[in-house]
Amino acid sequence: QVQLVESGGGLVQAGGSLRLSCAASGRTFSSYAMGWFRQAPGKEREFVATINWRGGVAYYADSVKGRFTISGDNAKNTVDLQMNSLKPEDTAIYYCACKLRLYSGSNYRAEEYDYWGQGTQVTVSS
Repeated sequence: QVQLVESGGGLVQAGGSLRLSCAASGRTFSSYAMGWFRQAPGKEREFVATINWRGGVAYYADSVKGRFTISGDNAKNTVDLQMNSLKPEDTAIYYCACKLRLYSGSNYRAEEYDYWGQGTQVTVSS
């Protein structure tokens, strides 16, 4: 079994920054892509960012473009999310996810991912 563990969440004022990290443990594996999703109270889980290991190409939700940066290490199955200029609407539980192989042409769908972390809380105060 593969486990993903997120860290780095916390409380920050609007305009501040946080850096989330995700590390895999358990059996060895290789992934096609890794990503970050978030879920706020009363809302469905939404896509935040993903990195495709083929070329290291990153994609972002429109709501975080220009503010968040995803990076990682395919060999180690780790992924980070640098979050700058945080807004109260960024408040959510952030989840790291791993996609083992290409299932479709999209890395933006939560159902495309095979493993998930338990989440880390990010709270942005106004």
